[in-house]
Amino acid sequence: MNLYLRLIWAAFRSWRLPAIEAGDWIERRLRVLPNDLDINGHMNNGRYLTIVDLMLVEYFVRSGFAQAMLRAGWRPMSGGAFITYRKGLKPWQRYRLRFTLAGADAAWNYMRFEFLREDGTLCAAGYMKGTAVARNGLVPNVDSYARMGRRFEPQPLPGPVRHW
Repeated sequence: MNLYLRLIWAAFRSWRLPAIEAGDWIERRLRVLPNDLDINGHMNNGRYLTIVDLMLVEYFVRSGFAQAMLRAGWRPMSGGAFITYRKGLKPWQRYRLRFTLAGADAAWNYMRFEFLREDGTLCAAGYMKGTAVARNGLVPNVDSYARMGRRFEPQPLPGPVRHW
């Protein structure tokens, strides 16, 4: 399946799933497809972060952030990501991707993600930071949370992202 089809499917599916609160974990069961593979016969290292982007779409939609951004004319922006690989994922292998908001400061939201085999073995994990961008620059979290009808309170940042 093409990634554009995966993106459309992720967005469509997300609109039909229950709403979530910031900090809730979401989880998706997936399978390694042939176009996810590298020459070594396992999931390509870059594909992990592409799949994380698809999960981010779901998190944005289900948390209400996507609707707030669209109404305000904002765009999502990633400020970086890092990932640690532990075990490979083989062709057609099923895996779970877990995803949550792990912390937030005045401008950035820090998302934790974990790729797990069906037996619970951690294959890869990391963090991504993102925010909304308006024409005049980064949108403060106070404003983006207010657009969602929520009060923003900075959350402690996990150790691995404090240097960001």
